[in-house]
Order: sequence, then C-alpha cells, then structure tokens
Amino acid sequence: MAFVPLESLKPGPPPDPQSALSEVRRIYFKTTRRTIEHDIAHAIELLKSLPSEEEREKASVYMEGLAEMRREWARQNTT
Repeated sequence: MAFVPLESLKPGPPPDPQSALSEVRRIYFKTTRRTIEHDIAHAIELLKSLPSEEEREKASVYMEGLAEMRREWARQNTT
C-alpha cells in the first residue's frame, strides 16, 4: 500500500509552479526502492498541478528518471 499525503487529496490552491518543480526534483534525488511507488504518485500529482506545458517539460526529466529507476528496480526483483 502506498502512502499519499493528505495535502495531495484536499482541494485547494495548487502549489506555485516553482515550488512544485522543486518538490519533483527533491523527490527524484531522495527516492529509494522502498518509496518509489509513493514518490511517483506524489510527483504525478505535482506534475498535474503545473499550469503550463513549459513547466511540465521542465519536470519531465525527473519524471523520466523516476520511471527508469522503477523499471530497473522491478527488473532486479525478478532476476
């Protein structure tokens, strides 16, 4: 079961784009094999809060990195 912070479930004002990008970056550098599923879910919620395509593109490198880590760790679990 993945942990989802209550803040991401409550409606309210979206985080400012710079804070959301910073948080996605922080998630990327702090994720572990144990937290990857939760971290990806959290990063997706942040990504959805970004108002422009330009800001989403800036976050995409971290999102791709998280996806790659999840694939690598899943492969290691099956071998």
